[in-house]
Amino acid sequence: MKKPTILIADDEKNTREGLARALQRHYVVLLAEDGRRALALLDQQPVDVVLSDVRMPGMDGLTLLSRALARQPQPLVILLTAYGTVETAVEAMKRGAYDFLTKPVNLDQLDIKLKQALRSREVETENRALREQLDAKFGLESILGNSPAIQEVFDMIRQVAPTRTTVLIEGESGTGKELVARAIHQVGSRAKGPFVPVHCAALSKTLLESELFGHEKGAFTGATERRQGRFEMADGGTLFLDEIGEIDPAVQVKILRVLEEHKFERVGGSETLEVDVRLLTATNRDLKKMVEEGKFRADLFYRLYVVNIHLPPLRERSGDILLLAQHFLQEFAAENQKPVAGITPDALDLLAAYRWPGNVRELRNVMERMVVLARGEKLTVRDLPANIRELAAGKPAGAALGGNLTIEAAEQQLIVQALKQHDGNRTLAAQQLGLSRRTLHRKLNEYGLRDNDATR
Repeated sequence: MKKPTILIADDEKNTREGLARALQRHYVVLLAEDGRRALALLDQQPVDVVLSDVRMPGMDGLTLLSRALARQPQPLVILLTAYGTVETAVEAMKRGAYDFLTKPVNLDQLDIKLKQALRSREVETENRALREQLDAKFGLESILGNSPAIQEVFDMIRQVAPTRTTVLIEGESGTGKELVARAIHQVGSRAKGPFVPVHCAALSKTLLESELFGHEKGAFTGATERRQGRFEMADGGTLFLDEIGEIDPAVQVKILRVLEEHKFERVGGSETLEVDVRLLTATNRDLKKMVEEGKFRADLFYRLYVVNIHLPPLRERSGDILLLAQHFLQEFAAENQKPVAGITPDALDLLAAYRWPGNVRELRNVMERMVVLARGEKLTVRDLPANIRELAAGKPAGAALGGNLTIEAAEQQLIVQALKQHDGNRTLAAQQLGLSRRTLHRKLNEYGLRDNDATR
């Protein structure tokens, strides 16, 4: 297996050679005594990770960071400094640094961060390949994100797409359930077949039955001709039933039969039709609870619940809010020919602090409104809708970090705050922080924090 390549840029000879000795067993190591030499090496060959000192003569680490990220293929960059402050770390992250370590470097910590960085790079490469397979016309940018929860969704799409199994997609309104269904269809073996969506909550029992199974001429008042149903239209492809929990029990029986026998009759007809359809469903309701209450058939539930994908609400993956906001800004600026190039830090803080009850759909609509009504080249706080300014103004995301905390102290503070917000629930706290649960557990041990530190 090919070793990853690490480029170490540091003007201190002892530091760069010491790191090289520590890493050379598992990595191909390149050494540079300053930023210019590092860039020359990046031009000569691909590099997986750049470890760079922040303070170097001629070209500092932040400048090297910006120029390294302009290279293709783009390396991951971890900055090293003996002058670690929150301000420097935040600036580095804003410019695209993967992570930040203080000197003297803890080799065990460096080893962990390198493994995390390389795994992150591998996952991003896989996700990029996946996204390239998805048809851009379906707006699948709405499921972009770097949070562990969204990475897990991409992993699930990869696993289930090539199969025939039914999939239940769960999540609040606006989280992108139909986009996930389209992704499964587009990446799977049925991509050349039709994708037929039905929004069940918008139709009455009679209309939904006719919509799904079709009807014969004269089947009911107004049925002036024979009509194909969505199951027929989706033959050889995928049928997506959104808000499956709204379906009447009588229609549930007919759907169960199609799943078991692949057969049905049109409303008012006697001819038995056979179809080859993959069924994907979605709900924003608790179907298990509905089964317990007798409001949803248990036999249908277990046929639908073979694989389930949970889409988290946007408030539980706050790290993705800014990524999505920037993406939508670029999309709507181009679409509306508006010279809007960015968002001010204050406005970003308020976007990150808002709870987004309407999830990604709401964020998309807000960004479109802001771009269309923008009065300058950058979106500012005054461009935000009044409800977001009022609801989020009391808790800007950047305010929690205080003045001149060290990076480690700031990270501890953020961890404690996240655990407090979720009553000690590590899974939810990890999602908010954009960490895996395992990483959060390691950091708790690393800082000597206990769960009760967050619940005092």
